[in-house]
Amino acid sequence: MAELTDFEQQRDRLWAVAYRITGSVADADDAVQETWLRWQALPADEVADPRAYLTTVISRICYDLLGSARVRREAYVGPWLPEPVVAAGGPEDRVTLDESVGLALLTVLERLTPAERTAFILHDVFSVPFPEIAEVVGRSSGSVRQLASRARKRVREEAPRRSVDRGEHRRAVDAFLQAVLGGDMEGLLEILDPEVVWRSDGGGKVAAARVPVVGNEKVARFAQRLARGFDPATMVVHRCAVNDAPGLVIADRTDGQAVVFAFSVHQGLITEIDVIVNPDKLRHLDLPSL
Repeated sequence: MAELTDFEQQRDRLWAVAYRITGSVADADDAVQETWLRWQALPADEVADPRAYLTTVISRICYDLLGSARVRREAYVGPWLPEPVVAAGGPEDRVTLDESVGLALLTVLERLTPAERTAFILHDVFSVPFPEIAEVVGRSSGSVRQLASRARKRVREEAPRRSVDRGEHRRAVDAFLQAVLGGDMEGLLEILDPEVVWRSDGGGKVAAARVPVVGNEKVARFAQRLARGFDPATMVVHRCAVNDAPGLVIADRTDGQAVVFAFSVHQGLITEIDVIVNPDKLRHLDLPSL
């Protein structure tokens, strides 16, 4: 059997690859487990480069998952947003944000073909050589290079304006929270970009806007309406890292209802707010530990 230590050394990286390709915590977990099952079935010392081999295996699994996922998402009710990765606090020793895992960027990646997305993630984020990516998607190295180039161009054109400064981002989120909880409409308008976009993912299971809401006045009203849906006596607000950036989780201690907010911030103003309320996408959260 292949060495467990070789796999464990790569586990975190494998999960990171899988999550960025699939946009799903559950699919990433399943892909890592399937990769482990295939790895342990190998004879010892059969693989000369465990890192490259395991990356190829998990990427193939995720590439296959993308095909069926696209079909499911075409029938999805309202905007589809990735499952958020939420952690208490955040990596405060880092000054900048990890753009590659930002919820807004992952949403842009949903518009790419499975081959483009896989090529872009593997090459531009994880520096996997084109010949290895070609094995994953079943194309030539030249074709994969073109896939990555097309994906890169589209990401540059469609990715949101976004600061990578963690402090600037946190200040904007704190101002948003203070204004929402205080019912301060003027404060909300001051922190929201005039063309701010609000996307909410309820999946048809929880009431949510089924099309993006654009404009600071409309978004401010939506934010206030959502906040009024929680009982102040049982509401808990968590300042968390949501996909590596300062974000918010609002939960109700009584019924367990939760909402995750992810933000894009540019020049001190909030330009995008992604709101996940679909309970299926929040089942993995450990709210008590936040």
